[in-house]
Amino acid sequence: MIQLTPELERQIGEMMRSGGYNSADEVVREALRLMDERDRLLALCKRETAEKIAVGLESLRAGKGRDGEAVFDRIERELTDLEGNHTG
Repeated sequence: MIQLTPELERQIGEMMRSGGYNSADEVVREALRLMDERDRLLALCKRETAEKIAVGLESLRAGKGRDGEAVFDRIERELTDLEGNHTG
């Protein structure tokens, strides 16, 4: 048996009253499904980030790095240009 706080019981009751769910079991199943989906997406994000870092590090090792200040200066110029195009 699962013990819920009064606040969680209230939330489940509201979800059922709204007509989206027929039972507390459905609410819990959907919550667990969404948590599983979130966890899978987070793991995918972590893998993709690790891959991008590895590519970046390899690029640096191969001498293909860029000056960070120059990159940020370019980004700031592009943002300024975009802001200028939207104001007039």
